[in-house]
Amino acid sequence: MKKLVVLLLIAFSLTSKAQTNFYDPSQVREIKLSFYDTNWQFLLDSIFEAGTQERILADITIDGVSYDSVGVRYKGYSSVNPGEIKNPFNIDLDYMRPDQNHLGFIKIKLSNVIHDPSFIREVLSYEIARKYMPASRAGFAMLYANDTLIGLYTNVETVNKDFLESHFGSRNNAFFKGSPETLIYPSGSNANLQYYSDDSTSLYPYYSMESDYGWAQLNDLTNILNNQTDSIENILNTDRAFWMLAFDYALVNLDSYLAYAQNYYVYRDDNLQFNTIPWDMNMSFGSFRFADGGISGLTGGLSVEAVKTVNPLALLSYSVSPRPLIKKLLVETRYKNMYLAHIRTIIEECFVSGEYIERGEELISYIDDYVYADSNKFYQDSDFVDNFYEKVGGSGGMIEYPGIVDLMTARTTFLSGFSWFTDYPVFTDHWTLPENPAPGTEVTFITKLENADSCFLSYRLNDYGKFITVPMYDDGMHNDSAAGDFIFGYSLTVENVCQYYYYSENTTAGMFSPQRAAYEYYVLPIEINLPELVINEFMCINIANAQDEYGQFDDWVEIYNNSDVPVNMAGLFLSDDTLNLKKWAFPDTTINAGGYLVIWADNDIYQPGLHTGFQLASAGESVVLSMEGGYIIDEITFPVQFADITYGRYPNGTGSFQFLPPSIGAENYPSAIEEIDREAIKVYPNPASDFVFVDFMDGDEAREIKIYNMFMQEVYSGQYSESLCRIDISNISAGTYFLKSDGVVVKIVVY
Repeated sequence: MKKLVVLLLIAFSLTSKAQTNFYDPSQVREIKLSFYDTNWQFLLDSIFEAGTQERILADITIDGVSYDSVGVRYKGYSSVNPGEIKNPFNIDLDYMRPDQNHLGFIKIKLSNVIHDPSFIREVLSYEIARKYMPASRAGFAMLYANDTLIGLYTNVETVNKDFLESHFGSRNNAFFKGSPETLIYPSGSNANLQYYSDDSTSLYPYYSMESDYGWAQLNDLTNILNNQTDSIENILNTDRAFWMLAFDYALVNLDSYLAYAQNYYVYRDDNLQFNTIPWDMNMSFGSFRFADGGISGLTGGLSVEAVKTVNPLALLSYSVSPRPLIKKLLVETRYKNMYLAHIRTIIEECFVSGEYIERGEELISYIDDYVYADSNKFYQDSDFVDNFYEKVGGSGGMIEYPGIVDLMTARTTFLSGFSWFTDYPVFTDHWTLPENPAPGTEVTFITKLENADSCFLSYRLNDYGKFITVPMYDDGMHNDSAAGDFIFGYSLTVENVCQYYYYSENTTAGMFSPQRAAYEYYVLPIEINLPELVINEFMCINIANAQDEYGQFDDWVEIYNNSDVPVNMAGLFLSDDTLNLKKWAFPDTTINAGGYLVIWADNDIYQPGLHTGFQLASAGESVVLSMEGGYIIDEITFPVQFADITYGRYPNGTGSFQFLPPSIGAENYPSAIEEIDREAIKVYPNPASDFVFVDFMDGDEAREIKIYNMFMQEVYSGQYSESLCRIDISNISAGTYFLKSDGVVVKIVVY
C-alpha cells in the first residue's frame, strides 16, 4: 500500500482543469456566428421585445472549431438595445444537438461591455470573487456575425448544473436565480428574499427556477430568514451570504442584492442549506449608481464621489424595501463581525496590497488591440485608456464612470478608518496534538491569539459537508496551557479527513484563520494508506473498439491493481473534474491482485454495472481516481484524443501515458507506429473533413506525403515542394489515420 501524509495547508477549489483555458483572459477567443437568416438582427430584436426565451439557429466556429445548429438569443435585459449592433448574446450549443459542447461547455454568454469604458470591470471582479466564493470564470472574446466583426465581449461562465456540480458536488437540487419578471425600482421588493405567505406561488414573479422543483424549499428559506432567524443555519449557508454581501460592498457592486435585489443565484446543497452565488458584474466598481438600496434611490442616485464612501452597514438603518439578508442577520453581533471581517480581507488582500492595479494593467495589455479594433464599442479609445485610473464621461450625453483606481484608493482609505478594520484579534500560531494523527485518533486543535475574547473551531469530516462550529476553551483543561493565556483548545476524534478553520472576535471585530474561510480551510495531516491502483488506459472516442454489456460503444476507463492483494473499490471515486472528485462513486466491487477493472464512462448511471455519470471529452480534460477526503490516488490530464485509439501507460501499470492500440482489460503494448518529432510538422485543422494544411517548419524542399489508415494501408500519396501544402481529404472515409513525411508521423482524424 502507498502511504500519503497530507501536509497542513490551506485547501481550496482547484482550477487546474483543461477546460478552464476557455476563460483564460490572456487568450482572446474568436467566435464566429453564421446565422441561417440574413435578417437575424431583426429576429433577435423581435424575440427580445416579445419577452420570450426563443432562439434562432446559427452555426458557430470557436477558435477554428465549428459546430452547427446552435441556438442564439440576446442575454440579459438592461444591456440590450434593439436596433443596436453590439448586443449581448446567449448561445446554446446543444440547442438542436444534445450534448454538443465546446471543451465541456454547452452555453456561451457574451456581455457587450455597455457600461464599462475600462473593458475589464467584469473580468477583474469575477477574478476577485473567486478567491472567496463560488463564482464564474470570465475572459474575453471577439465576436463576428456572418463574417462581420461585432466587437470585443466579455465571455462569462454560465452558472448551470455543471457549475453546481463542480462547486457543490450535486446538481439536481432546488436552484433559483434572483431575476424578477418585472423589475420594480427604486423601491420594489424584487428578489429580496422577503416572505409573503405559505403559498409559494407568491414568489413566482421574483425568481426564475433553474431546477426541476424547489418552490416550497425557497419559500421555506424566506420564511425562516424573516420569521425564525434563530434557525437560519439549518437552511442558509450564512458564510456564503456574508461573502457575497462583503464583495458587493467592497467593490461597490450595487447592481446586485443591494440596490434592486437581483443578479444572484441560490442553490440548495446536499446539506439542505441554500448557497448564494453572485452574478452579472459588468457594472461593478461604481458603474451602477442609480441606487444603493437606501435613500439614494429616491433622490436621484449616487455621485461618483458618494460611492467612494458607501457604508457597508447603511441598510441596517434604512432600506427602501426589505433587505432581510442584511437586516435580519447583521443585527446579530457575531454575524456582523464575520461579515465585516470578510470586507477587511477583500480590501487588504486585493486593494491595500495594490494587487488589483497590477492585474488590471495586465488584463488591459491582453485586450488593448482588440478594443481599438472594435468600431461598435460604446466609448472612445481615450475612455478605455483612462477609465482604469480615472473618471471618464460627464459630457456629450455620456454619464460619468468612476476610475477603478481612483475609486478603490478612496474606498480603501474610507473603510480602513473604521475600528473594525484595525482593532481585530490576531492569530499568532495554531497547531494540533498530535501533529500527524492516525485515523481514529483524538486530536486537540490549539490556537494562540492576541487581542481576543473568544475563539471557535469550525470543522467537517467529509468533503462538501456542513461545517460544525464549537467554542474553544482557554481554561487550562483542554490541552490549552494555562487558563486566561489566550491559548485556546478543543478536542475531537478524527477518522480519515478533517477540514477546519478558526474564528475569533473581541468587542470590536472578528478574524478568521485562514482569512478566506470557509471557502478556504486547513486540512489535518492524517497518514492515509492509498491503494496501489492506477488509471492504466482509457478511450474517449469508441467508434468500433469495444462494446459494453448492452452492445454500446461507449467511452471507457481501465483501472489496474499494481499490488499483490485484492482491493475493494467501495469508498473510491472516479471523475473527469478536479473541482468535483466525487462525480461517480464505485460500488462494492473488487479488483484482483494484478487485475483490471473497466468502467464505462457513458453518462448513464441508470444502466446496471459500472457506468459513470459523465463522459470523457475528446478535446482533452482530466481523469481522477480518488478516495474520501479528497486524497488523489492517480490522475492524468490528457490532450486531444483520437477515434479507436487509447491513451495508456507503457510499460503496463507503471509507465508514462502515450497513444496505444486498444487493449481493454489486458496488458498494454506499444503501437506499431510511433509519433516522433511532431514539432517538425504542423497539421491543421485536425480533426478535419475536407482538407488539411501541412506546414513544414524547415522550409521549401521536395518531399513526399503519405497517409495510412489504422491497418497501415496507404490511402493517399502526393509529391510537394512548398513548405505549406494543402491536401484534399474529402474522399477519405471518416476515421483515424497517420500522415507521414520525411520519417515524421502525425495522427489525424477525418470526420
